[in-house]
Amino acid sequence: MIRILFIIPTLVRGGAEKQLVLLATGLPRDQFEVHVAVLTHTGPLEAKLRAAGIPVTVIGKRWKIDPLCFWRVQRHIRSLRPDIVHTWLFAANSYGRQAAALAGVPHIIAGERCVDPWKRPHELAIDRLLARRTEKLVTNSNGVKDFYVSRGLPPEKFVVISNGVERLGVTDLVTRDELLTELGLPADSRLLGAIGRLWPQKRVKDLIWAVDHLRHAHPNAHLLIIGDGPMRWRLERYRDQTGLAGQVHFLGERNDVPRLLPHLDILWLGSEYEGQSNAILEAMAAGVPVIATDIPGNRDLVVHEATGYLVPVGDRYEFIRRTHWLLEDEHLRQKFGAAGRERIEREFTVEQMISRHVMLYRAMCGS
Repeated sequence: MIRILFIIPTLVRGGAEKQLVLLATGLPRDQFEVHVAVLTHTGPLEAKLRAAGIPVTVIGKRWKIDPLCFWRVQRHIRSLRPDIVHTWLFAANSYGRQAAALAGVPHIIAGERCVDPWKRPHELAIDRLLARRTEKLVTNSNGVKDFYVSRGLPPEKFVVISNGVERLGVTDLVTRDELLTELGLPADSRLLGAIGRLWPQKRVKDLIWAVDHLRHAHPNAHLLIIGDGPMRWRLERYRDQTGLAGQVHFLGERNDVPRLLPHLDILWLGSEYEGQSNAILEAMAAGVPVIATDIPGNRDLVVHEATGYLVPVGDRYEFIRRTHWLLEDEHLRQKFGAAGRERIEREFTVEQMISRHVMLYRAMCGS
């Protein structure tokens, strides 16, 4: 039995957090004893871990530099004595790896989940330093690997394991008419979706601007923005200033996204950087064509002119042009959607993601 401890900053509804929960709850119980430590604060995803019988420990990090937090992490690791510590995201990678090394953990893995241009030189120096004490660096896309290798991390330590996406359950479905009634939208609405945390990286303002110009050709187009974050009030103000309150709808955090996805005509993603977008994966799994920015991570998922379109970052007119084409051509939307669903079922299932982690963990432990 391999005892594994996952360490992650929070359990909010983010991409890395979702993948951790899918992995933790899906690892075979006859082979793995799974524990999760949350560095800063918990969130709605904790319930899924608890329901699966996985112990969750909240460390309670209070400051960016928090020696007491480091001591608590190290104490928790020493008491648990895991065979593997697998950390996720920068804060957990920084505190968790150093604490695991000092606690004598035999196998340490760090998860680099996103292209992170925001990192300053001293933060990248921490990554390089701790990579020496790390047996493997697990990432979800070649784009993330290339980013970190170009900044001095050892390429031979990287293992690329793509994200997995859950299959849509029949019980989750509603009809399109039911959904439009629920949202208070007209029966002829064309639905565009944007899913993710509302902060600068996602460039949601570009998408709202695109709706402002798209509505002249498609007055029945509605943008559903699903998610929350520090930029929400600014984006709502911008929407209202442009007179789009009737066409841009902020739905906030939702736990029923699978109900909405199949009824979107197109998924939009305007991010300036990503790791591997769960929103794109989930949309493709639901048979929805995608228009996304042409950046590392997105290129691993969207096959240009086969499952959707890739457009330059910040090119609002190209978003409008490609969207107009798809809204005008139902056959093309269906063709892209079917190709996307097939690609997900072939390459990005949860079962494949879990199986690849199982092989990695067992190989590291020699079992």
